[in-house]
Amino acid sequence: MESSNFMKVSAICRSRHSSALPWISPLQFTKPKPDPPPEISVTPQRKQKHISHDSAIHLIKREKDPQHALKIFNMVSEQKGFNHNNATYATILEKLARFKKFQAVDRILHQMTYESCKFHEGIFINLMKHFSKSSLHDKVFHAFFSIQSIVREKPSPKAITTCLNLLLDSNRVDLARKLLLHCKRNLTHKPNVCVFNILVKYHCKNGDLDSAFDVVKKMRSSEFSYPNLVTYSTLMDGLCQNGRLKEAFELFEEMVSRDQLVPDPLTYNVFINGFCRGGKPDRARNVIEFMKNNGCRPNVFNYSALVNGLCKVGKLQDAKGVLDEMKSSGLKPDTVTYTTLINFFCRNGQIGEAMELLEEMKENECPADTVTFNVILGGLCRDGRFEEALDMLEKLPHQGVYLNKGSYRIVLNSLTQKCELHKAKKLLGLMLSRGVLPHYATSNELLVLLCKAGMADDAAVALFDLVEIGFLPGLDSWELLIGLICRDRKLLYVFELLDELVITNT
Repeated sequence: MESSNFMKVSAICRSRHSSALPWISPLQFTKPKPDPPPEISVTPQRKQKHISHDSAIHLIKREKDPQHALKIFNMVSEQKGFNHNNATYATILEKLARFKKFQAVDRILHQMTYESCKFHEGIFINLMKHFSKSSLHDKVFHAFFSIQSIVREKPSPKAITTCLNLLLDSNRVDLARKLLLHCKRNLTHKPNVCVFNILVKYHCKNGDLDSAFDVVKKMRSSEFSYPNLVTYSTLMDGLCQNGRLKEAFELFEEMVSRDQLVPDPLTYNVFINGFCRGGKPDRARNVIEFMKNNGCRPNVFNYSALVNGLCKVGKLQDAKGVLDEMKSSGLKPDTVTYTTLINFFCRNGQIGEAMELLEEMKENECPADTVTFNVILGGLCRDGRFEEALDMLEKLPHQGVYLNKGSYRIVLNSLTQKCELHKAKKLLGLMLSRGVLPHYATSNELLVLLCKAGMADDAAVALFDLVEIGFLPGLDSWELLIGLICRDRKLLYVFELLDELVITNT
C-alpha cells in the first residue's frame, strides 16, 4: 500500500518539477479520507390533519356545488374514529335540499336509519318545507312519518302543525286528513290551538266561513284549545275578504266582551286592510285613531297598509302625510312603505317626488331593494329620462346593489319601443357582458328595427353576440338582415352569419 502511494507521489513530483510545493516523505504520506456523503435531510411526513365535526360543517356550508359538498361529507366519514352526528347530517341535507337534489336526500335519509347517533326532528321539519316549495307533497307527508323511525321519538306538536299547515296550504286535503287521523289514533298530543287555527285559516282561505265557525265551536268545547287572538283575527279577515265588514265588527266586539281578549296591532290591521281593500281609506284612518285612543300604539304595518290604501285611491299627498306622521311618532318607515309610495308617484308621472323619496331612504339608512329600483327605472323610462336609467344600470352594481334581469329588461324594452336604437344597442352590450339575457321578442324586435334603420353592421354584431349565448333569431329579423347585407354586397358577412347559425344549431 505504501509503495503504491510512493509511486503516485513521485509521478506528481516529476510532472510538476517546477512546483514550489514541499517534498513529502513517503513515510509521512497517508491516504486522504474521502469526503463524507452529504447528509440527506429527511423531512418527516406531516400527519394528516383530522377534520372535526365543526370543520366538516364549515366546509359543506362553504361549498357552492352540492355534489362537491356530498363528496366532503363522505370523505370525512372515512377518517378513523369519525362518525357523523345530527349537525353534519342536518348540514348536508340542507345543502342538497336547497339545490333540489332530492334523490341524494333520499339516500342520506336511508343511511340515517343505520346510524346510532341521536337525531332531532328539526332536520325533518326543515326538509318538509323544502319538499313543499318544490310541490313534493307526498314527500312532506313521508318526512313527517320518518321522524318516529329515525329520531326514535314521537313527533312534537310543532312537527304536526308544520306538516298540516304545508299540506293545507297546498290544498292536499287528502293527506292532511290522513295526518290528523294518524295523530288522533297514535299520538298522545291533543289537537292544540295551532292545529285548530290552521284549519280555520284553511276554511277562510277557501271562502267556507261556515266550516271555519264550526271549527271554532269545537275549540270552545275543548279544554286544550280555546280560541285566541289569532283565531279571531283569521275569522275577521275572512269576513272582511268577503265584504262582510259589519259581521267582522260584531265578532270583534264579541272577542273583547265575551272572551276578554285585548286586540293587538295585528288584529286592527285586519280592519285597516279591509277598509282599504274596499276603497275606504278614511275609515281605515279612523281605525288608527281608535287604536291610539285605546292604548294600542300603531306599528309600521298599520301605517303601511293605510299608505297603500290612500295611494290606490290617488290620495298621494295624504299618503305622504301618513309617512310624516309615522316618523313623528318615532317609527321608522320600512322599505315596503317607501316602495309603495314611490311606485304610485312614478305611475302618476311624479318622478321627481319619487326620486326625493329614494334619497330620503338613503339618508334614513333604509335600504332600497331590487323592487324599489325596478319601480324607479320604470318611472324614469316612462318619463323619457333614459340617460338617468342607463346611468343607474351602469353604476348600481358597483355600489353593492343587486339588480335582477327584470331591471335591465325594463329599460331595454322601453328603449326598443321608443326606437332609441343607439342606446338600446349599448344596453344590450352591457347586458350580455354581465350575462343577462333579453326577452326573445325584444331581441327580435331590436334586430328588425336596426335593419330597418339601415344599421346593418350594428344588427349583425348584435346577432353574433346573441347567437353566441344560444339565441335563435326569428325569421323576420333573419331575412331582413341577410337581405340588407346582400344588398350592400357584403356577401362574406352573410357566409359568416350562416356558418355561425349552422354551428349553433348543430
